[in-house]
Amino acid sequence: MTDSNIIKLTAAQIAEKIASGELTAVQVTEAHLARIEAVDEKVHAFLHVDREGALAQARAVDAKRERGEKLGPLAGVPLALKDIFTTEGVPTTVGSKILEGWIPPYDATLTKRLKAADVVILGKTNMDEFAMGSSTENSAYGPTGNPWDLTRIPGGSGGGSSAALAAYEAPLAIGTDTGGSIRQPAAVTGTVGVKPTYGAVSRYGMVAFSSSLDQGGPCARTVLDAALLHEVIAGHDPLDSTSIDAPVPPVVEAARNGSVQGMRVGVVKQFRGEGYQAGVIQRFDESVELLRELGAEIVELDCPSFDLALSAYYLIAPSECSSNLARFDGLRYGLRTGDDGTHSAEEVTSLTREAGFGPEVKRRIMLGTYALSSGYYDAYYGSAQKVRTLITRDFENAFEQVDVIVSPTTPTTAFPIGERADDPMAMYLADLCTIPTNLAGNAAMSLPCGLAPEDNLPVGLQIIAPALKDDRLYKVGAAVEAAFVEKWGHPLLEEAPSL
Repeated sequence: MTDSNIIKLTAAQIAEKIASGELTAVQVTEAHLARIEAVDEKVHAFLHVDREGALAQARAVDAKRERGEKLGPLAGVPLALKDIFTTEGVPTTVGSKILEGWIPPYDATLTKRLKAADVVILGKTNMDEFAMGSSTENSAYGPTGNPWDLTRIPGGSGGGSSAALAAYEAPLAIGTDTGGSIRQPAAVTGTVGVKPTYGAVSRYGMVAFSSSLDQGGPCARTVLDAALLHEVIAGHDPLDSTSIDAPVPPVVEAARNGSVQGMRVGVVKQFRGEGYQAGVIQRFDESVELLRELGAEIVELDCPSFDLALSAYYLIAPSECSSNLARFDGLRYGLRTGDDGTHSAEEVTSLTREAGFGPEVKRRIMLGTYALSSGYYDAYYGSAQKVRTLITRDFENAFEQVDVIVSPTTPTTAFPIGERADDPMAMYLADLCTIPTNLAGNAAMSLPCGLAPEDNLPVGLQIIAPALKDDRLYKVGAAVEAAFVEKWGHPLLEEAPSL
């Protein structure tokens, strides 16, 4: 097979061909490395490409197959890893100058599980600094372009991972989702992204932004590929105190047997209205009608506290950020500025943070520190946590009536790079539909549901399931994907953007 044929294969197809001997893992890895070399100068999906490391992993997979050892379901499949997970011997920057050049001495649990499954890690992807942003414009190393239109954003904070998928630089990727940073990039690039139940995927070795919200998860071009990756990375981890000690839901089985027949699907009235692009609503309404045709019962829901989610999130997340980022003081690791013998430790810390943190990170640290300060804690952070409880109760009430909830993933399609750079509030609104799920800890997925007619850019359909019912996402997602492909063709696989 030619390189151009190989990079268009799904992860499931690649694994099957490697296991059968039709392709070698080295062939597959070299094809994707060649693609990265050919297009990434324009896309800028990667911050670091680990060519030698990837080829070594690929050779090990081929050696296993030659010895007759059984290969796992993703053995030899290349993957792009968001630069927020530690990787032993490979730079981890979190998109920030404050960790530029830092080489971790250990692997994150998620990284270990990928390696144990013989997944080939191609390198580390670009992201908003410390995962703070919705456009990947806050990266200290420059923005990533959306392969559908390189002048537009690929979403954030995991825009590098989503762009790598859409540009055929990798068939699989890993993202993290604090307020929508897996699902929103998936929506605007025509890919699939899943935020598992909070605590389902270990956070050990994942650089923290907001500990009660952060969650790693799978990114892919198909629902089945996402399910196969989900199964590899999920599971209890004693090194993570927030890890759930429960079996991984049967996500792969659900993805292989997608159906919505007899399911109750909720549509929340708060997830539409002012600020939503007409083409996004049009494609969403068509998706709801498609679910009805497939045998689902559509139920209208009212979740009034969802209107307060954005406000609550932008108090809780910055508060936790101000606490987590206190460790970056210029004294222990990473950047150190002003340590010339003339400055005190406090001055070195101040100078290091001034040079190392970008504007959005500084903004959120200041917001969070203020919200946690004496005299304001109850009025701001405490009140936000009460709203979080109300949102969780709204979800609980909703899931008594329905099996899953659907909504647009984002209010608009990908916006031009720079359009919202000087308007933080407009940027924050990109996560309007995704934030409630993070606050409640539920599972959610975004998958493509067509192109908006006014700009011919991808639109995402969000599916939300109760905590620990992640398999419902894949059951519904696979049914929608199959019906969509039959009706209109896959928006990425058949109408791929040109680079």
